[in-house]
Amino acid sequence: MAIEDIKSWQVGDVKITRIVETPSIVSPQSLMYPGEEGDLIAPHREWLHPGFMSPLGQMMIAWQCFVVETPTRRIMVDTCIGNDRVRFFEIFNHMQNAFLDDLAAAGYPPESIDAVMCTHLHYDHVGWNTRLVDGVWVPTFPAARYLFGRVEWQEIQALAAAGDWHADHVPDAVQPIVDAGLADFVETNHKVCDEVWFEPSPGHTAGHASVHIASQGEHAVITGDLMHHPVQCAIWHRHSAFDHHKDEACATRKSFLERYEGGKALVLGTHFPDPTAGYVVRHRDTWRFDTEAPQ
Repeated sequence: MAIEDIKSWQVGDVKITRIVETPSIVSPQSLMYPGEEGDLIAPHREWLHPGFMSPLGQMMIAWQCFVVETPTRRIMVDTCIGNDRVRFFEIFNHMQNAFLDDLAAAGYPPESIDAVMCTHLHYDHVGWNTRLVDGVWVPTFPAARYLFGRVEWQEIQALAAAGDWHADHVPDAVQPIVDAGLADFVETNHKVCDEVWFEPSPGHTAGHASVHIASQGEHAVITGDLMHHPVQCAIWHRHSAFDHHKDEACATRKSFLERYEGGKALVLGTHFPDPTAGYVVRHRDTWRFDTEAPQ
């Protein structure tokens, strides 16, 4: 990642910094919405173009994380995919990227992080929890407490017991943290400090939680996988293949959009490509994602 790709936002006394692991790639409609007839994206071309859709009108998705720096804490929110892994999707196998160098270049060497907040425990949100050293997976952030949702941990363990591929990453990215005694199992409304807390947003997984930041009367929310793409502001009711509990995920998206419409919080989409951050605005009987603050 080029240094100019490191972007930050200020929310009161809190600084939020984006670290991009995998820049935008095309996500065909059929991947997120298999079996849907017609083009769900084209009616929203006007406000999605150019940042969130390809020249051919397909969704663009990114993989990135955020460092939240408060006056007293340095917190990682999710940890992307990670190097040296073997994953279900071949594109993510045996990755070799400069994520840790980029993190240090942004001013956050791994040893300076004191908390890791995992919105959920899917492979692309926990990968850099660990790194491979002499053939052993060791914690990447040795001074941090890793905050795993209690319900989320129960669900991923059940998937692992059933042999579900959604849990294939547990042995290299999650279990080593537990074995090292660095994991705290928390509720979906857990408060990390005065400025940062988990906000329940179930549906993508049973224990999914977004991250709320508040300081000096200003607010921001990091979505996690509450949404994967801005078009879901407009078609929130469509079932996504990525969500484990589809009806609940739709209901959660709707309540989120209602809660934050009109610029009540800066919304940072964990998978939203550059410019990544924006605001929920009402549009007729649904919503849009606007990168400019409402007037």
